[in-house]
Amino acid sequence: MRPEFLRCGAFRFSLERPLIMGVINVTPDSFSDGGELVDPQLAIDRAKIQLEQGADILDIGGESTRPGAAPVSLEMERRRVLPVLEALLPLGVPISIDTRKPAFMREVLNLGASMINDVSGFGEPSALEAVAETECCLCIMHMLGEPNNMQNHPQYDNVVETVTQFLAGRVAQALAAGISRERLVIDPGFGFGKTLDHNLSLLGHLSQIADLQCAVLAGLSRKSMLGTLTGHAPRDRVHASVAAALIAVQNGAHIVRVHDVGPTRDALTLWAALQPHIQVRRPEE
Repeated sequence: MRPEFLRCGAFRFSLERPLIMGVINVTPDSFSDGGELVDPQLAIDRAKIQLEQGADILDIGGESTRPGAAPVSLEMERRRVLPVLEALLPLGVPISIDTRKPAFMREVLNLGASMINDVSGFGEPSALEAVAETECCLCIMHMLGEPNNMQNHPQYDNVVETVTQFLAGRVAQALAAGISRERLVIDPGFGFGKTLDHNLSLLGHLSQIADLQCAVLAGLSRKSMLGTLTGHAPRDRVHASVAAALIAVQNGAHIVRVHDVGPTRDALTLWAALQPHIQVRRPEE
């Protein structure tokens, strides 16, 4: 059964159309745009542009999780994220915070964040406890290992089965903690401990993950798998990123997390307009 809506704090989204999450990295070392938005005002300006281009949710990250990245302290994450969060909250839009730290989850939710995007799948002790009593949305992602080692020869017997089982287990834990299914988003974690073949297999079988009956997020924007396939540097992967977002939506994704909101919105608008006109040929025809 396809989920019909997503609860994101005070916001409620219909999932009849795909949602766009705009990426706001306030880090010096993210793989694609590290250093571009370390000045809070530049990050705020970028967020406003993304909203004008059609972003539904803004995702602010203060700790790079690119391959090889080292963790940062809570205080550093606070210094990077809080000025941007506090400036954007008055805009009245849902804001997601990309963090693995339960203490920071509590702080940003108390300030008014609507969503927590945790690349560790809320695996830290007390992470689910930090969010359970709120109305926030949870994005539960699969990652093999840690950012500093996740790309050191990742191996799976069956990547689709492993990732699906992991996400199913995390969803069960969240439900047991009293978190309603309409607050849950699941993310297979493209590029987080996966080879190119692993990523392509997950993209091709995304509908299997969607069978878990939670909203599915796909984060493929500008990632190295697109560079491997096209030979382009991160900033030149816009066309491939838009194509990947469209394929993800066709295969069952409800949300796409992207750097390039405008081009993605155009492509998904065309896709949505086409859906009522697609004819499904019956076998006897």
